[in-house]
Amino acid sequence: MDVVIFFGSESDRETMEKAGKTLDDFGVSYEMHVTSAHRTPERTRTLIAESEKAGAKVFIAAAGLAAHLAGVVAAHTDRPVIGVPMDGGPLKGLDALLATVQMPKGVPVACTAIGSHGAVNAALTAVRILALFDETLKEKNRDYIKKMEEA
Repeated sequence: MDVVIFFGSESDRETMEKAGKTLDDFGVSYEMHVTSAHRTPERTRTLIAESEKAGAKVFIAAAGLAAHLAGVVAAHTDRPVIGVPMDGGPLKGLDALLATVQMPKGVPVACTAIGSHGAVNAALTAVRILALFDETLKEKNRDYIKKMEEA
């Protein structure tokens, strides 16, 4: 599998399935797991290690509120991590955005928009990363961009 999608709560699944659908459209293999930086930290570490052994090239991590999942993933891998702030809670995702984007130097996390737009863009960013090493995927991405221009 090329991409692993983590999300912090089952309530995030519907949004993150949009990322999965986008990856499906490009023929990119992926797995999805519910895991939490706070409630299941050992499970999170185990899933990262198992995913790397299985060949994961990019991680997408979605979380709301304090949104530490992407940072925890980045702390335990040398692979690209894309954070998706979820749009729940009293601040409608602003807290998650700030938590995701304010990583300390040396622990890189790319950050997308809040919610479903961010989920799709995280998948598209993963596609672009993978396309650097895959000519077929590069062509699919170019076709996608051309169709957007035509629309």
